[in-house]
Order: sequence, then structure tokens, then C-alpha cells
Amino acid sequence: MAETKRMDEALDEAAQAVLVETNKLDELSGGKASGDPIGLGNLMDVPVKVTVEVGRTRLPLGELVKLGPGSLLVLDRESHEPADILVNGKIVARGEVVTIDGAYGVRVTAILNP
Repeated sequence: MAETKRMDEALDEAAQAVLVETNKLDELSGGKASGDPIGLGNLMDVPVKVTVEVGRTRLPLGELVKLGPGSLLVLDRESHEPADILVNGKIVARGEVVTIDGAYGVRVTAILNP
């Protein structure tokens, strides 16, 4: 619990430092952006990492090192529950895992609001 509190305090300090630096940048630039705005069209070719997560589990390191071929890990979701679709680590949608020509795929079932 003390470790969690220290982590929270460290995160708060880091967030405050970012806020201070952001304010300094605003002061230097007069608070206004210069140049032409970047349109969304200019960003359409930027690659993003898409990950589909079907579940997670936690286990002691001792159990982890005992894993081998044939070992089973029980995840924290039931088979009927949707998978999370993440873009650059942020959950943006949910979907159903499917197979397409022998490969895994995901059918989007819900787009999450930011």
C-alpha cells in the first residue's frame, strides 16, 4: 500500500512538472500556434499499432516459470465477452473474435466514446 502511495505521489509530481512545462511553452509562443493548421488528412498515413486483447491474467513468477507446452492460462473474461480493440495502447472499441480464411480477425461490435 505504501508503494502504491509513493507511485501515486510520483505520478502527481510528474503531471505537475508537465503542466509547468506546458505553461512555459504557452508563454513562449504567446499561447497561439503559428503556421498552418495540421489537417486530419495530413495524418492519415501515420501508422498506429492496433492490438486486440481477449483477456488477462496474473500469476506468481513461480507458476510462470513452470509453464510449458500444453500449459493452460485462464483469462479474466468468459468466451462470450467481447475483446478490447486498442490503438496505441488505448481502448477505442470492442469486438468479436472471428476466423477469416484460417486467420484470426475481429468484427467490431462497439466504438467507445472518448
